[in-house]
Amino acid sequence: MKTANMHPHGPVGEQLRGWRQRRRRSQLDLALDAEVSARHISFLETGRSQPSRQMVLRLAEQLDIPLRERNTLLVAAGYAPMYAETPLDMDEPAMRVARQAIELVLAGHEPYPALAIDRHWNMTGANRAVGMFLEGIAPELLQPPINVLRLSLHPAGLAPRIVNLRQWHEHILARLLRQIDATADPVLVALHAELAGYPLPGQADDVADDTYGNLVLPLRIRTERTERADEGVLAFFTTTTLFGTPNDITLAELAIESFFPADAATAAVFR
Repeated sequence: MKTANMHPHGPVGEQLRGWRQRRRRSQLDLALDAEVSARHISFLETGRSQPSRQMVLRLAEQLDIPLRERNTLLVAAGYAPMYAETPLDMDEPAMRVARQAIELVLAGHEPYPALAIDRHWNMTGANRAVGMFLEGIAPELLQPPINVLRLSLHPAGLAPRIVNLRQWHEHILARLLRQIDATADPVLVALHAELAGYPLPGQADDVADDTYGNLVLPLRIRTERTERADEGVLAFFTTTTLFGTPNDITLAELAIESFFPADAATAAVFR
């Protein structure tokens, strides 16, 4: 029996076909971009031909397959994995520099909130301003690893304080579906099912917040940490920062979510 057939994710050909279909690419389309024949792609997917290591990596690049799954393909084809997965807290020079860069970005974004997350939306770092999001959160949701999506949408989490909860709930689920479509990660599939089952409180709005038109969806949070009544709702928009051209799985899967004030009143509160 071939090694590929013993792999828990299935033979390499089946995996390649699955990724091609997930990316909505035809065999001919992929063959043209990879500079091989459509016949060869067909033979690889059916197991009639076994891909070389170089071919696995070439097709993975064309299909934009995440680094973790590229390792899975290599192993299924009988080759050693190529990409390392180095813990962020490992005392290794290269990773120490990356960790310092993350901390620099987080601290540099103050006084506004920013946090670092892994591929499953677990928080791996945060600046001091993130503390305003954690007030009144159920203690069990703050036990490591802290999942920021669960934290934001759980009825015992931030959800009761989100003014435009219904709209934000739909936004988060749609964003998670796009990530699932890109990665096929079963943990994210389970997380999506969990979040979709959360009930929406009675005060969740039914009217879309179109304050900023189609430019950006603000996150509007009710807070008591203000001196004036008209400062009771803070509005943010977010940006996502990724490492450029990473060759390590940990860095490839890490993102920094930065919150910016979406109106002058919110900016004034933080200043």
